[in-house]
Amino acid sequence: MSLLSVENLSFAYGRDRPILSGVSLDVAEGETLGLVGESGSGKTTLLRLLLGLQRPRSGSIRLDGRVLDPSDRRFMREFRRHVQVVFQDPYSSLDPRQRIGAIVAEPLRSLRIAGNHREMVGEALEAVGLSADMAARYPHQFSGGQRQRIAIARAIVSRPRLLLADEAVSALDLTTRIRIVELLAGLAATMSLVFVSHDIGAVAALCRRVAILEKGAIVEEGDTAAVLAHPRHPYTRRLLDAVPRLHGA
Repeated sequence: MSLLSVENLSFAYGRDRPILSGVSLDVAEGETLGLVGESGSGKTTLLRLLLGLQRPRSGSIRLDGRVLDPSDRRFMREFRRHVQVVFQDPYSSLDPRQRIGAIVAEPLRSLRIAGNHREMVGEALEAVGLSADMAARYPHQFSGGQRQRIAIARAIVSRPRLLLADEAVSALDLTTRIRIVELLAGLAATMSLVFVSHDIGAVAALCRRVAILEKGAIVEEGDTAAVLAHPRHPYTRRLLDAVPRLHGA
C-alpha cells in the first residue's frame, strides 16, 4: 500500500477555470518524488490539496489508505503530524516576532505532541546543520539559507513520514541551493519526500522518481534518470531545453 495515494484529482475555480484535471500519483514509504512544471502548471494548487487546505472538485487523497477529510479534526491532527511542508520563501515563512525555538516548536504545541519540547527543538536544529543554542535568536539574525534550514527544522520536529517541499530552493542563491538540496537528500533517508519545483536539475539531484505537470495534468512520469535521458512528451523536452540546471548538486 502506498503511503500517499492521489486518485483522479480535479480542481477548478468556478466552472470555467480548471486548474487540475485527473491527477493520479502514488508515493511509497521512503520514496522521493519530484513534481515538475512551469509557473501556472498547478503544482502549488496540488500541494494545497495534499495538505487539506482546499477541497478537490473530484477524486480522492489517501494517507495509509484513509481518505483525507478536512472536516475530521482528529484525523487532520494525526495527518498533520505525519505530513509537513516547507514553503518557498524563507523570509516570509518565519514570524519575525518569535524566537527560533518557539517557531520550531509550533507543530509540537499545535499537534499536542508530548515530550521535552526544548530537547526536540534542539535535535531538529542540529539535524539541519544548526546548533541548539540558536533557538534563543530571532529570524533577522540569520541568512536566507539558515532561515530555510530553520523552516525545515520546524517541518521535521514532529518526525513526519512525508515532507512536502514547495519550491524550497528557488529563492536561494546557487551555492545555498546546492547545500539545501544536499540537506533534503539526507533527510529523505528517514521519510518520504515530494519535491515541488520548476528546477529539473535540483529534482535530478534529489528525486528517484519524477512527475511532469502541464496545465493541470501529469503528462509524463517515471524513473527520474530515465525520463530526463529519454523524455517522451514534447513538454518535458521543452523543459529540459529551457529550465536552468543545478549543476554540481
